[in-house]
Amino acid sequence: MNSFAFHFRNMESFKLKSEEEYIELNNLLKILGWVATGGEAKLAIKQGEVIVNSEVDTRVRKKMRTGDSAKFGDEEVKIA
Repeated sequence: MNSFAFHFRNMESFKLKSEEEYIELNNLLKILGWVATGGEAKLAIKQGEVIVNSEVDTRVRKKMRTGDSAKFGDEEVKIA
């Protein structure tokens, strides 16, 4: 008998406020609760643990705009 395990990513959507053009990547990780502190966010980003738009991005203050996506561990978000 074969056993199969399926893992579904937890895809979230983050809506920018109407007056905002972007949110910085480090702040996004904190707001979503993916990290506890700004220092933790900076470290995760600098170590290449965050994927932005399907590529590793080590810019801590990367401007995340509508349509951008980010992945960290099993979490994933799309900016709306």
